[in-house]
Amino acid sequence: MTEMPRIIVLIGHMGAGKTTLGRRLAQMLGMPFIDLDAEIEKAAGCSIAEIFSTHGEAHFREGEYRVIQRLLGGDKCVLATGGGAWTDKRTRELVRNTPGTRSIWLHVPLPTLYARLTHGRAKRPLLRHGDLHETLQRLAAARHPLYAQADMTVNFGDETVEEAVHKLTTALDAYDPPQKVSVSLPHHHYDVVIGSGLINKASVYIEPLLENNHAIVITDEIVALHHLAAFKASFEHSNLRLDVIAVSPGEESKSFATYQRVMEDCLALGLERRTTIIALGGGVVGDLAGFVAATAMRGVPFIQIPTTLLSQVDSSVGGKTGINTRIGKNLVGAFWQPRLVLADITALSTLPRRQLVAGYAEIVKAGLISDPELFTWCEQNGAALLEGNSHILAEAVKRACAFKAHVVCNDEREQAAQGGRALLNLGHSFAHALEAEFHYDGRLLHGEAVSIGLHLAMALSVKMGLAPEEDLKRLDAHLAALGMPRKISDLPIKLKTSALLEHMTRDKKVHDGRLTFVLLHGIGRAFTCRNVEPEEVSELYRAEGCLG
Repeated sequence: MTEMPRIIVLIGHMGAGKTTLGRRLAQMLGMPFIDLDAEIEKAAGCSIAEIFSTHGEAHFREGEYRVIQRLLGGDKCVLATGGGAWTDKRTRELVRNTPGTRSIWLHVPLPTLYARLTHGRAKRPLLRHGDLHETLQRLAAARHPLYAQADMTVNFGDETVEEAVHKLTTALDAYDPPQKVSVSLPHHHYDVVIGSGLINKASVYIEPLLENNHAIVITDEIVALHHLAAFKASFEHSNLRLDVIAVSPGEESKSFATYQRVMEDCLALGLERRTTIIALGGGVVGDLAGFVAATAMRGVPFIQIPTTLLSQVDSSVGGKTGINTRIGKNLVGAFWQPRLVLADITALSTLPRRQLVAGYAEIVKAGLISDPELFTWCEQNGAALLEGNSHILAEAVKRACAFKAHVVCNDEREQAAQGGRALLNLGHSFAHALEAEFHYDGRLLHGEAVSIGLHLAMALSVKMGLAPEEDLKRLDAHLAALGMPRKISDLPIKLKTSALLEHMTRDKKVHDGRLTFVLLHGIGRAFTCRNVEPEEVSELYRAEGCLG
């Protein structure tokens, strides 16, 4: 159970039940109840209808804001606001920035509201004139995008008062506020927002960042089935033109052919320099959409909504975009930072364990590089994470993103002579060679290859006398305990040493014909190394079960 907020602010249309439910909720929680309209009438010495008729709505909103400001500075309470209170930007910001305050939108379908408001509309200034249906629809179109900015949304229908209050208390108990990791570069700043249900309210985070009323969503066909409807529904009352381009799932879509097709589709849809590209999907979609955004019109706004653990903890943060070639992985690309990353933990519930394992390898990698406390946290929480524990997943994403943001902010374009962003390639020289030998066909996921690559990097470090064997045993024990791929001998096919070495020579980390490895002095102590002899790598491969 989460701690109850000091002040609970109920918002929603007139007729949503804010007063009735608010009074009962306050009674159950042992908190005072305040009806904002009643408080305003007491302060003004006249009715709401009289204030509207005598002074107009603008005067009423100003007084309403002052009363809310006073109440939020007072003692704990459940506060039921009027239907239009939340439309005032100052009020929204005041509630959002007042510590210990939580806003809840009581969302009631319009037909239900119509039935409730048919009688007694004369007491409500905004409903006195005109067709009730048309008035409610007009108010919904204007207010729903604003109501959606509340901390929580609870949907109601024809429940009894007790059933509805039970819904409210259950939602309050289960509420897990989103967390933010800031990425602050010299020329750019953006937030990684981490939480549950973010796709359902994506418009709240995205609309303030849009430069015009056109956005193009790039997704894949499987992700579209799971998440596209909810994403689009969040823009239901927006005037945004939202176009969608879906690609085939899998690494094969990171190709010149798919890039060309998507780019031409974007241009045919009227893409302009202020059109925003939104990546809704895993790492493949994020890399592809990011490269399209980086190169269309020499760069258009870009937003990431990663839907796999791997993309949430790694590829969506840092601005690397790109596609593969037949020569190697990610050899064509650009640095192009997003304006926002929405990491919806709820999206991970649709993933099989294998996909969680693939993402978890990148979290382990972060601990191995320079955060031994994170590695210890992984040892303690890895099993719960792979079982889908949402709180553990959110914590893992936050820790991994904070780690990567720190690295990226110090070395955005991997230009540091030693260490820096290059350390994020720990295990990747091995992993990319393994992926290439599997032809990127899905039999070996990137994160699975990284898992093996981490073992190989530590094993090579031990072989060269750089790291203690105890740390290799500790890493292997952790990977084995979670059933993660660890050795080349775990793979379903026999690989040749010569083939893997050839792939490694084509890696983008080759300098002057020599590979740059990321090795370890131990857990949490990674470093870059350019004096590894090919024969040492060959011996390691053969010891791990490779042919030749």
